[in-house]
This record gives sequence, C-alpha cells and structure tokens, in this order.
Amino acid sequence: MKGSTGKMLVVDLGSGKAEPRPIPEAWLKDYLGGEGVGMRILADLMQTGAGPLDPAQPIIFATGPLTGTAAPCSGRCCVVFYSPATGTVGAANAGGHFAPALKKAGLDHLVVVGKAEAPVYLYVNDDQVEVRDAAGRWDRGVAETEDAIKAELGVKGLQVASIGPAGENGVTFAAILTDKHRAFGRGGPGAVMGSKLLKAVAVKGSSRLPIADRDALREAATYARDELFAEAFVRDELHPFGTPTFYDAINALGILPTRNWQRTEFPESVGKLTHDAYHEVLDVKPYACFGCPIACGRTTTIKEGKYAGLHGGGPEYETVAAFGSKCLVTDINAVAAANHIANDLGLDVISTGQAIATAMEWYEQGVLTPEQTGGMELTWGNADAVVEAVRLIGHREGVGDLLAQGVKRAAETLGPQAERAAIHVKGLEMPADGIRASKAEAVVHATSARGGDHLRPFASTVDAFGYREPELGITADISYLEDGNKGWIKPLQELSMATNVLGVCLFASITLAVKASTWARLTSAAVGYPLSKDDLLMVGERVINLERMINARLGFDRKDDTLPRRFTEEPAPDGRGEGEVVNLQVALDSYFASMGWDQATGLPTPEKLAGLGLDWL
Repeated sequence: MKGSTGKMLVVDLGSGKAEPRPIPEAWLKDYLGGEGVGMRILADLMQTGAGPLDPAQPIIFATGPLTGTAAPCSGRCCVVFYSPATGTVGAANAGGHFAPALKKAGLDHLVVVGKAEAPVYLYVNDDQVEVRDAAGRWDRGVAETEDAIKAELGVKGLQVASIGPAGENGVTFAAILTDKHRAFGRGGPGAVMGSKLLKAVAVKGSSRLPIADRDALREAATYARDELFAEAFVRDELHPFGTPTFYDAINALGILPTRNWQRTEFPESVGKLTHDAYHEVLDVKPYACFGCPIACGRTTTIKEGKYAGLHGGGPEYETVAAFGSKCLVTDINAVAAANHIANDLGLDVISTGQAIATAMEWYEQGVLTPEQTGGMELTWGNADAVVEAVRLIGHREGVGDLLAQGVKRAAETLGPQAERAAIHVKGLEMPADGIRASKAEAVVHATSARGGDHLRPFASTVDAFGYREPELGITADISYLEDGNKGWIKPLQELSMATNVLGVCLFASITLAVKASTWARLTSAAVGYPLSKDDLLMVGERVINLERMINARLGFDRKDDTLPRRFTEEPAPDGRGEGEVVNLQVALDSYFASMGWDQATGLPTPEKLAGLGLDWL
C-alpha cells in the first residue's frame, strides 16, 4: 500500500533491542496512519493494569500518509501514549520538521517501550538504530540538548525531539519539543519520556516517500494552496500576523478566559497583548513548519527591559492568553519571557499558564498562603511572579512542586475549598478558548478523549465565528448561546480527526479553508486507491470511537464528561455571553444522539461499533 512505509520500529529501552515490525494492511486501510494507526497500536500494547508511567507502557511517534509530501502543512507528527495527566488516552500533535525526517527514515511509527538503566537518547538514521548515552544531557534545557546532539552526531538534516527538566522531573504536563519550540504539549508526553530516562529522539531519513501518483498529488496540492489563500482569515490575518491574531478576535467575541475564567473579555489588554503590540514591542520573525505556506509561527526576541535578549519560538495565541489574560498580565515582554523559559524547560504552556492562574485565585482566597509560596506574591497581574512560577514548576521547587501535579491533584492536596478555581476536564487544564458564548466548545471540552481540549474540533469556528460548510452539511442558523442542537459538531469533529490521521495541520482546516474533498483527493493520490470525502470522514469517526472505547476500558464514560462548576453555575459577567451558564446535560444529549452513543453511558452502541468495523472492541 502506497502513502505508507507499512513499517513501525519498536525499541525496548530495557533490553536495548530495536525490532522493525510490519503494520497490518487492514490497519492502514481502516485508520490510514497518524493518530489513527497510533491509537490502534496503543489499543494492543497499553497495559491497562499498570499506571501511565509504568516502563511497559508505549509512547508512539506517528506519521500519516501525507506527512512530508507536497500537500500543504504536511509537517505534523502525533505522539500517542497513556496520559499521566488524565489517566485517559494521550495524543499530542506538533509541527516543525521532525515528522518528515521520521517518514523518510522508512518509518510510519516509532514505538518506544521499557526503561533505560541510565539516561539515553535514541538515534535513527534510515535503517540504523542506536541507543546512545545521554548522561551528560540530563538536567539540560531543550535548546542546549538539541544543539548538543546535532553537534555530537554531525549529520546534516538531523531532526531532534527532546525533553527538558520538566519531563525529567515528572511534571504531569511536561511536553516534548522539536525545533526547540514546536511542542507535543498536551497530556504529559514529556513525563512519559522522562520516566523511561529517554532524553531525546534524533532522526535522519533519506529515502523517497512511497507516493502512488506524484503528479496527481502535486496538482491537488496546488489546488489546496489556492483554497488556503482564498480564505480571508488565513490570507489577511493568520499568514501576516500568525496565531497572535486570534487574541484580538477571541477577545472581541467574549470567549477570552480572563482572571482565571472569572471574566470573558480583557479590554485593558487591547494595545498591550493584541497582535499590533506583539509585533511592535518584540522583535518578530515568521516561522514555517515543513511544507507550510501559512507560516503562522513566530520567533521572537525581547528587545528591552529585564528580560532583554531572551529569544525563542512564540509566544503563540494560547501562550499569550495563558500567561496574559488568565493571569491579568498585560506586559507582552513578560509573557514572551515566560513562554521562552517554559519551552526550554519542556513545559506545556497551556497547562502551565492555567496552573499559575489557578494558583493566583487560590492566593487571593487564602487557600495558598505566602508561607506556601515561599513569600512570592501570586497576585493578579504580577508579571514577575508568573515568570518565576514557570521556573519553579519546571524544576519542581517550592510551590512549583504542588502545581507540577496539575490543578486537579493540587486542588485535592489543598482541600475542598480549592476545587472551584481548578479549571480542568478529566485532569487536563483547559486551554484559552471560552465556552459560555460558544456552547459547542462546551461539548468539545467535556467529551474530548484527552481531557480539556478545544481542537477536536475547534467548534467556535462555526457557532462563535459564524463559518458554514455545505460539504459537511453545516448550513443552518446556529446560535452560540443554544445548549442543544449539537449534531453539527460530528462532521466537523471527523474532519479535525482526519487531519491528525493524515499528518497535516489543523490550521489548514480550522477555518474550513481546505475542504474535506480536497484532503480526500490528496490522500487518494498518495495511497493509490480512491477515497471520497465520506470515506475520509468515516476514518475520522472510526478513530474517535476507538479512542472513546479505549477510555471506556480505563473506566471513563458519560459521568466523566463534565465541566468545572464555574461554567455550569456562575453566569458570565461580561461579553456576548453575559448572564449565560452551560446546561451541559442538554448539550450532551444532543451530541450523543448524533454520534450514535448510548445516552446513559455516553459510549458507542454495539450497532455503532459494528458499523465502523470496531466490533472487536
């Protein structure tokens, strides 16, 4: 089968053995690749009787059939694992240039199990595999680690994915970084690598990608690029200004989490955190992942003040909101400093910012005392405290050791009075995308297989931003305040999952720029057999249901599809959703009905599983 190498490499760090294994062709047909095949591998290898950090648990680097091809935005890699943050399936997605290198090394998936006796890194150069000593790299930041491994190996085109001290120290939301700032961020994959004493994975590939029809793929890729730049937001906002442009739009829509979600807009930050100030105050350069014409990434250098000279990738929108609006900080230099330090420590900036915002509310309430914070004043708007808290979390020092558990466990440690400020779903801190004026996002956050999540799908595209998509049957009037009528989420969710399966970036689909039919056309050219739009969406649906059923094995069902009480009991004080709370049960009933899931359990019915070829579950 074209589009895939048909091979995964299983490395056991305990024994030091590396074994290439074929990927069953039926899996490639049913799940295509990427997160889909990755989850199918996880379903086989995950040890449900052991914890997420048990050495036997796998961590899987997954590429898709479009990874590294002429398709636009095709530099994505998904890491699949058992999440130490949530106890659910884990899936973290990153861009950069790592995934194409892995694919060109002849691998669709790289699976790592076991635990080394001492720190190591893994080096894959086409069919050569080495487990190399990393003792001298332990305790080092991401940037130094990547530079040192590249210098040591001296291989042109080498790509590195590594962890920082946060992963080594078992921070539950530690990330894996590639290109020093593109993060496999959500759910704690860095902690999984750290538990295995695996500092980094270095990859060099030189083989030709197995594409069925190169001419057809190039033609379809040109068409897809035209679709991208025909879309106004991509062309006029995302391309010239990067993801910071979302800050302006999300603030205007009243879905910007502010003061730990106690507010939904932050007018005081206009001209300070918005993209105009971002580009004026910082020294900004665009950054593009492999094959991406959008180039939404940014690298920044702080030009003045106490953090002058700090340089790195980002901050992206989520980071500006996490360290900015959530904490009432309006100093973009401090936000950038917190971002750069978090990246080098190997932290998920979304969870880190949320943990600090939660701690600020606890401090205000007296739940956290000055004695517990080591005298640090975690007061709203204290930019220096935010930057210092990032460092403490990464090193698990002082109050950082408490917050490194994640807000769910930290609240349990502090007692019942801490629960309301701990903003998470299933233990994963919520990203910076509001839900009281985007009721579809309330469903997405509550039901996501990996916990609090805004991208599976980014449903605000439809109900808050007002996009419609005839290809997906999304054409009717849809209210951002209505609790019911959530059946339209299903096809949008399937399209989002399809991008993770194919190895392409969600930003090509987030504004419905590249159509599902175009992705199907690109995929058909890569794999060598015809796939329709509906075929592709069914693959997405199959993976969504597979993840739901793996979580069911772990004890998760409808009872766990919850939201923090802030959103179901506290009316929004401002913004377009002023006065609104979320009636989650009404929303879930509507969504489950469209998914073919049992209303009582929230799990796929036997008929649904059989129709998707998942009755083996």
